[in-house]
Amino acid sequence: MGMGMGMLIRLSGGGMALVASHHSPFFFSPPNPNPNPKPKPNKQQQQQQHRRHFFLSGNFLALVSAALVFVHPALAFKGGGPYGSEVTRGQDLSGKDFSAKTLINQDFKTSILRQANFKGAKLLGASFFDSDLTGADLSDADLRGADFSLANVTKANLTNANLEGALATGNTSFKGSNITGADFTDVPLREDQREYLCKAADGVNPTTGNATRDTLLCK
Repeated sequence: MGMGMGMLIRLSGGGMALVASHHSPFFFSPPNPNPNPKPKPNKQQQQQQHRRHFFLSGNFLALVSAALVFVHPALAFKGGGPYGSEVTRGQDLSGKDFSAKTLINQDFKTSILRQANFKGAKLLGASFFDSDLTGADLSDADLRGADFSLANVTKANLTNANLEGALATGNTSFKGSNITGADFTDVPLREDQREYLCKAADGVNPTTGNATRDTLLCK
């Protein structure tokens, strides 16, 4: 039978039982395990999440790449010219033979190049910044626009070398070098460097036809 509070049903043993209806104050619904369900992201939110994930992944890859460079710094310092596949920056290349090679814009920064052979090499725009060229053979080399800033060029052979427009700033040293026939046109030298070189200056450059003393503005 129906009641406002629920429904009476007959049990098998002859008794009666009251079953509460969902309208009854005795009826309790099971608790919602997630009272505040998170709304499903719409299409725009999904795209934003995807882009955020992609951005974070890209940053991670960039960090890994940077770490590889720091772990293997030589990988970032490959030179140009025919030795592009070899690292020539920050290396010990003492006694290496580069004679008659085309080494335009080659990067030799901070390298040790003692007794290296550059005879007749084309070294236009090459960088010897802070490198050690002690006893190196640079005779007949085309060194136009090369950078010798802070380089040690002591006891080197610069016979007939063309250094037009090369850089020799800072503490570049040519002490004890043979500069016969070398062309120093437009090379910015300190006054004490110029005076020292003028004491040994002699000859005429066979390529430019300029006298070494004239290119050094010797008095």
